[in-house]
Amino acid sequence: QVQLVESGGGLVQAGGSLKLSCAASGRTFSGWKMGWFRQAPGKEQEFVAAINWSSGITYYADSVKGRFTISRGNGQNTVYLQMNSLNPEDTAVYYCAADTPPYGSTRWGSSYDYWGQGTQVTVSS
Repeated sequence: QVQLVESGGGLVQAGGSLKLSCAASGRTFSGWKMGWFRQAPGKEQEFVAAINWSSGITYYADSVKGRFTISRGNGQNTVYLQMNSLNPEDTAVYYCAADTPPYGSTRWGSSYDYWGQGTQVTVSS
């Protein structure tokens, strides 16, 4: 059983930065696609970023491109989301997710097979 655990959320002022981590227990991310999604109160789940673990190819939502960076940890079981220039519209619960082969659509949450419990990010104005 794969368990994904996010950490690093918190309260930050607008313009600040946070770095989220997602670690897996039970296996590595090798061969998977790892994604970050977020959901704000009253809104639908939104794709944020993803990385193909083997190739390192990254994908970003337009709303975070240039501000957020997804990266692989030095080990094989941690993925990060560095978030800079945060604004109140980034306030949401952020979820880590894993898509196993055969891959689905990168930006669709339904493509992902495993999910973390989420970590709250709150950006104050």
